[in-house]
Amino acid sequence: MNYVLLVLTALLATGPALAQSASTSHDSHHAAPAAAATNTNTNTNTNTNTNTNTNTNTNTNTYSEGEVRKVDKAARKITLKHGEIKNLDMTPMTMVFQVQDAALLEKVKAGDQVRFTADKVGGAYIVLSIEPVKP
Repeated sequence: MNYVLLVLTALLATGPALAQSASTSHDSHHAAPAAAATNTNTNTNTNTNTNTNTNTNTNTNTYSEGEVRKVDKAARKITLKHGEIKNLDMTPMTMVFQVQDAALLEKVKAGDQVRFTADKVGGAYIVLSIEPVKP
């Protein structure tokens, strides 16, 4: 019986040593992280989100009303005193917008009452469409 205890004690004492690999590093038995796959997925998600946001924003714009205060064709900007812009959750105020297409500035002049659509694109407020309103 002493022989059996001696063998069991020897096996228990050497068991962990037998289970270890030749490497002394703890990380050697863990799988390496798949860094390239993570970066690829991130890039794919970014592109998908950009496309989704672009499509969603274009479809949800509603017309807002305002008055043209200034047109700056050289800078492609327009200053509007506008009412509420619902899709931007913006209260009435006077502010400068960039325009999506410089040709939009040919349709209006300072003093015109207008209806327009606007959105936030790349951190900037952009007028997407604009037309004069007849009194």
